Amino acid sequence: MMTLDVEVVRENWAIVQERIRLASVRGGWDHKVNVVAATKYVDLDDMDILIQAGIKVVGENRAEELEGKWRRFRDALDFHFIGHLQSRKARRVVPRVSLIHSVDSLSLVEQIDKRTDVDVDVLLQVNVSGEESKYGILPGDAEAFLERAAPYETVRFVGLMTMAPLAEDAEETRPVFRGLRALRDDLASRFSSRYALKELSMGMSNDYQVAVEEGATLVRLGSVLFTRA
Repeated sequence: MMTLDVEVVRENWAIVQERIRLASVRGGWDHKVNVVAATKYVDLDDMDILIQAGIKVVGENRAEELEGKWRRFRDALDFHFIGHLQSRKARRVVPRVSLIHSVDSLSLVEQIDKRTDVDVDVLLQVNVSGEESKYGILPGDAEAFLERAAPYETVRFVGLMTMAPLAEDAEETRPVFRGLRALRDDLASRFSSRYALKELSMGMSNDYQVAVEEGATLVRLGSVLFTRA
């Protein structure tokens, strides 16, 4: 776990917001880009610092950590789940988040559908880079996956998510982000009667500006928010 300083986080938050604004201008986008603060390494007692700094949306990677943070801060923060979600843990996550970024199996879709009577917003995780170490379905399987998922009426796919390879030069990640956007645009037209696929969750601390240039609507940021530059 890392120790946070409210002034550092507040300053970083302002810098990130300005960089996102400029990247949106460069990309020619006028939609809102939401920052999801990745709190995997943020201690429960430090979560209040994020609130003081102006952060409103946080993303957790583990069901156990999510539960404790949600209980204390559910009235002040909007929680997303951004880590790999095992089907058996869906029951612990579904009631506590407004968006699940990492759906990549039909068994998980089934479990989510079983655990709720209301619509649950989710993103389809796509492994655009094809790296074996990453979760997500391959782009070529996305259409068939959404067709199989369509009968599960409470599970509402609202967009796509991907993780780009770690690269020293963020520019190297651009084809991955561009590929996800192209896939989203294609699927949005094919499934317009069932899903409104508007969201693109892509970009992390090292490459979020490139992701925003390519159309990201959600960026998942950790170290760039929490550590002194």
